Amino acid sequence: MSEPRDIRIKRLKMRSMRRGIKEMDLILSAYADQNLGAMDASGLDVYDALLHENDQDLYQWVTGQVQPPETYSSLISDIAQTFQK
Repeated sequence: MSEPRDIRIKRLKMRSMRRGIKEMDLILSAYADQNLGAMDASGLDVYDALLHENDQDLYQWVTGQVQPPETYSSLISDIAQTFQK
């Protein structure tokens, strides 16, 4: 049975807040609050997969230190823009 959309969004927001490093907690929780509600199912799938990545990698991708994998490039770009506002 698939997870109801509202429950999935709550779960993703919680996982965004409880990372490993504080910087990623702040960046991802702000992004999740602003954007998850408007995402379609495939967007949520990509975001869910992104949350399984290592925090050190995520931080380097979001801050532009390292090029993200193609799978996440547009999402990382969107997160980075939100983070820089």
